[in-house]
Amino acid sequence: MLTIGSTVLTVEDISRAGDFWRAALGYVDRRPPSEDWVILDPPYKQSWDAPGASLALSVTGYPQHYPPRIHLDIYADDQPAEIERLLGLGARAVDWDDYPDDADWVVLEDTEGNRFCVVQTEPDPAPD
Repeated sequence: MLTIGSTVLTVEDISRAGDFWRAALGYVDRRPPSEDWVILDPPYKQSWDAPGASLALSVTGYPQHYPPRIHLDIYADDQPAEIERLLGLGARAVDWDDYPDDADWVVLEDTEGNRFCVVQTEPDPAPD
């Protein structure tokens, strides 16, 4: 059986990107970063195969492609507050013309130009 282990984002400045994603998600280094690779895990994740999404950063010499073919969806209970916090960490707003009227997401990009959506989560419905 296969499972997804990590989502890998390519970056040019691994230190800057690592700082951004650690602060954005509250993740920690699985092991000390190398010059071209780091895997970030949720702080509760005790082993590489434990549940919880991991994010890996890999240095590349290639420029970002626009529009990118893959992006992250980051869920937020308070989308406006999280967007403000992420912008303060170095994220940038993306000028996106294709939002539908009822969009529950906002497109941002990290310090390396990797795009991600901040999605407003809905409260869980009350039990019957």
